Amino acid sequence: MKLASLREGRDGRLVVVRADLRRAASVDAIADTLQRALDDWERCAPQLEDVAAQLRDGRIEGFPVEPALLAAPLPRAFQWLDASAYVNHVELVRRARGAEMPESFWSDPLMYQGASDVMLGAHDPIVAGPPEWGLDFEAEVAVVTGDVARGADAGSAASAIRLLMLVDDVSLRGLIPAELAKGFGFVHGKPPTACSPVAVTPDELGSAWRGGRVHLPLRVLRNDTLFGAPDAGTDMTFDFPTLVAHAAATRPLSAGTIIGSGTVSNRDRACGSCCIAERRMLEQIEAGAPTTPFLQPGERVRIEMCDAAGASVFGAIDQRVEADTSGA
Repeated sequence: MKLASLREGRDGRLVVVRADLRRAASVDAIADTLQRALDDWERCAPQLEDVAAQLRDGRIEGFPVEPALLAAPLPRAFQWLDASAYVNHVELVRRARGAEMPESFWSDPLMYQGASDVMLGAHDPIVAGPPEWGLDFEAEVAVVTGDVARGADAGSAASAIRLLMLVDDVSLRGLIPAELAKGFGFVHGKPPTACSPVAVTPDELGSAWRGGRVHLPLRVLRNDTLFGAPDAGTDMTFDFPTLVAHAAATRPLSAGTIIGSGTVSNRDRACGSCCIAERRMLEQIEAGAPTTPFLQPGERVRIEMCDAAGASVFGAIDQRVEADTSGA
């Protein structure tokens, strides 16, 4: 089934969305928000599945979906953890600056904890700061978990994956190096993250969900020009159960935790890239200097994943870059 949140209150109002993303049904009697459904998943999930079946079969009509009226599936989440599961991408980052990559990176996932109190909707703008901040998009796949026990193994972690969605992990490349140099992680370099219009249960992906990975291309357009379409299941060093288990190694995870894959990246350069930084790194390696500029106000970023029949799975993240007019 596919779930979304209407823009209502701080946590949205949960709706079930038809597979074609055109109509939705209210489910207030089951759970008013997605977080409440996740907190009581064993009770709520079968009832929500029944509504999805009724919507699919035409037994209930529902109402038209207007993507701009959808918030993030979880407008604010208890936790947002982002990994770097595509070690190929990490290798490029280090090679571009002439640094060796530790062997441990191939066996121990990189992961940081980002801001989750504001998760942007798929059509919310990206607010740009000064050009030197280096505004970038990062197209990723993410999972939403149920409760995960401290020290859970990958098998237990796999059974806790409730939903999948897409995210745009917006990054300020010009601020990140100085933050990392302090040895304490990101804060200023990671503004709010945007999410796809809907989150889907793994069964919606059919055979594309296997081995804890999503085996479909993730398409990124910059100003209506294809920037990249790497396959999310290819070259993913750490699958999602491994990432969930890694996150839970020393602490339990609460239902509603979001864990991202990191920038999707393939070794096949013909697939393009899912972030500007990767393209700039390739330019640095191949030509001695990067030439692709970072995002500027007025630009547009579209991130979408379609199934084998060409139908959008999660709906599209479609964001405009706006100048900061706050005066801050």
